[in-house]
Amino acid sequence: MYVKKTLKVIGWILLLLILFIYLNNSPLFVKSPETQPTLLAHRGMAQTFSMEGIEWDTCTAERIFEPEHPYIENTLQSIKAAFDAGANRVEFDIKRTKDDQFAVFHDFELACRTNGKGSPSDYTMDELKQLDVGYGYTADNGQTFPFRGRGVGLMPSITEILSQFPEKELLIHIKSSESGDGELLVRYLEELSSEQVKLITVYGDNEPVEILQEKMPELRVMSMNTMKSCMISYLSLGWTGYMPTQCENTQIHLPEKYAPFIWGWPDKFLKRMEAVNTKIVIVAGDGGWSEGFDEKKDLERLPSPFSGEIWTNRIDKIAPLNKN
Repeated sequence: MYVKKTLKVIGWILLLLILFIYLNNSPLFVKSPETQPTLLAHRGMAQTFSMEGIEWDTCTAERIFEPEHPYIENTLQSIKAAFDAGANRVEFDIKRTKDDQFAVFHDFELACRTNGKGSPSDYTMDELKQLDVGYGYTADNGQTFPFRGRGVGLMPSITEILSQFPEKELLIHIKSSESGDGELLVRYLEELSSEQVKLITVYGDNEPVEILQEKMPELRVMSMNTMKSCMISYLSLGWTGYMPTQCENTQIHLPEKYAPFIWGWPDKFLKRMEAVNTKIVIVAGDGGWSEGFDEKKDLERLPSPFSGEIWTNRIDKIAPLNKN
């Protein structure tokens, strides 16, 4: 008799626990968001390319699709065009130069996109300004180069970007695994007002991001370590509604493939993260190669309604759809 009563009590406790977990993370009884998704434009208004067979060292400029707009990634013009098109935030890449500045450029080697050779770190910022950042783009295996000659002098410095867009939200990708580059970026960001720092997020390898997190705790940052730390803690405790301290003041790139398995997805999860100053960016597929929501059919895979932030490589296509 005692054993039966004990098992019955345990059964009720488990049932109540399951009910609590369900109701605490279910979209039921949650008011539908009234706001549209926000849009994060990857590298500004950029030329897109085939993802088939891509590797970390693939020269993507050599495989672009037929151009549909005149902009080259990571330039002042492309970033302005992205904001004008409807981007809420723009991502850009930075590489350290020989004279301890940061050039806005993606690749570790110059030869893929430009008429230069070597690394950006081999040149001063003034020398990099002499290069043609549109030199290597081709959509027909090198028969024609539609941007050759049009990108001379268009590689900006981080100072130009921060000065040109002081009231815009920016996502900076520091393309480095060196702690010293994190120290250098701290010096640049410390010159900004606290209001502008609030609009900036920095992501990249663990080493420079760790320095940024230590020196500027008010800055929102993201690395593989910060994402793992946050998500492992959240998957363990998030069903309760408790927000781990590891999830404060950071950013998560969440692949759509895994998003439905997150506690409280979408609205409760997004609200919980927003409450601790953490941005959630939904990326397409499994998140392997900066895949974005770039077509109408991609948007149709998202929950409806959806109020999160969407990663896109085609802000020119997605922004008009987002207004409808």
